[in-house]
Amino acid sequence: MVNIDIICFSHLRWNFVFQRPQHLLSRFARNCRVFYVEEPVFNAVDNHLKITIDDANSVCIIVPNLKPGLEEEEIMMVQQSLLDNMLTEMQIHKYLLWYYSPMALGFTDHLKPELIIYDCMDELSAFKFAPPLLVLREQKLLQKADVVFTGGPSLYEAKKNLHNNIYLFPSSIDKAHFNRARSPLAEPVDQASIPHPRIGFYGVLDERLDIGMLKELATLRPDWQFILVGPVVKIDEGELPQKSNIHYLGNKRYNELPNYLSGWDIAMMPFALNESTRYISPTKTPEYLAGGKPVISTPIKDVIMPYEENGLVHIAATPALFVAAAEAILTKAGYDEWLANVDRFLSGISWDQTWQNMETCIEKAIENKQNSNLKAHNYV
Repeated sequence: MVNIDIICFSHLRWNFVFQRPQHLLSRFARNCRVFYVEEPVFNAVDNHLKITIDDANSVCIIVPNLKPGLEEEEIMMVQQSLLDNMLTEMQIHKYLLWYYSPMALGFTDHLKPELIIYDCMDELSAFKFAPPLLVLREQKLLQKADVVFTGGPSLYEAKKNLHNNIYLFPSSIDKAHFNRARSPLAEPVDQASIPHPRIGFYGVLDERLDIGMLKELATLRPDWQFILVGPVVKIDEGELPQKSNIHYLGNKRYNELPNYLSGWDIAMMPFALNESTRYISPTKTPEYLAGGKPVISTPIKDVIMPYEENGLVHIAATPALFVAAAEAILTKAGYDEWLANVDRFLSGISWDQTWQNMETCIEKAIENKQNSNLKAHNYV
């Protein structure tokens, strides 16, 4: 895309966990200016935008710093004013609006972009502490959007009849990054002393984690070590089970993850089965596989299909089934054949390919919109 900027509105902090928005927008930033607008923080004496550049990805990160105590209507008005000023000061004239958070419509509905994109990566309304207005805002965004992307098959099935230009773009991988985990890597200091066998997870620890299963697994097999890498969000840390064979190592940078993964014997996805996980399509599934690690997951629909149905992942609905699957994996029987199947499955998957396919969809949508506007103008 030439001579066009992208303004993205997201509920996720750019520097929090490196996932779908970062993978995609850092690639778009190779060819155009990308402005990543986060949700506000309320710590300012005077309302302003804090603007920084992620030098590694050339993305401009925008954080509204607002005065505390503002009413909801004031918050929207201030963000709208700050955003309008930014467009003028940054000389942003021709642009796309890219939404991860429908809530941003509250201060962007007046803008006149070339195109509106909704990348629906999660069913946010099912998450803990979701704003009551979210469902209505998403309905409006689906009416306004020119093109919609979804982050997994279940989400696509739920949304496909709500828009006439919607595409499925499931979780992808940076294979070269995670392939490194197949070879011995420098052991992180906080993991080096933990004995084997190690069963690991990285990701956000929140309401999607099956705390009860984790506790029972650690009880059933006290000789196994369960390692969890990632920040604790929206749940009380005191709710997490505390056992000598459960290790919480905290949040890590994206470039550190292969070093942790390399030292595990098994990767796990102990997700709870609730509303917040009904539509998830975990990016870590192909990442674990690219790292050469056998995976055990609870029965998440987008993990069962396609991964379990292709013999790539073990599904365990109960702690007893999890233990049985892990015991079979630890024998290493059939590992080489399994890994060959993994590589065949992953051969056509990459964030570069996803980005290129998305760009094609966007360019087609721009062309269709321009042609439609031209026809309407000629008709008048």
